[in-house]
Amino acid sequence: TATTMATLRTFLLLFLGLACFPQTTVVAQDDAVIVETIQPGSGSPVTKDHRYKSMVTLYIEQPNANGDKEATSTKTPSGWPTRQSDGAAKDDPFTFQPGRNLIPGWTEGVLQMVEGQRAWLHVPARKGYGNRPMGSPGGAFYIPANSDLAFDIEILGKEDDEATEL
Repeated sequence: TATTMATLRTFLLLFLGLACFPQTTVVAQDDAVIVETIQPGSGSPVTKDHRYKSMVTLYIEQPNANGDKEATSTKTPSGWPTRQSDGAAKDDPFTFQPGRNLIPGWTEGVLQMVEGQRAWLHVPARKGYGNRPMGSPGGAFYIPANSDLAFDIEILGKEDDEATEL
């Protein structure tokens, strides 16, 4: 329903915004955000200067038995899709500006993308929500503490670009 989607969007904005508070954890160099292209884009590079429209589905990512997250990981939906094909009531793009009220891993990942590109952003827990759980178990939206995240994200274009197709 529209109310459920509005609630999920509010949770996401709240949760992404919580990542702006200083963290005392030092991120190891091997905790890189990995951008795995699904579909290349042909637009301009994403920058911190604009707001962008995107289609997103968020997953909790668990590595396989060997600890390898690449292509063999298990992805569990977190309860936040913006695509109807992934469970949303309708396609409902998420608008964001890199570096503003986002988890560090989201900003780091999208700044490696271009408009029109669809990719998996593999975000290690320390660049996501760290040791803070988000939402509530059994609720509409839940991310356990210390969860690695995988975002299936497509950058549709700039928010102020009237030529952006949804």
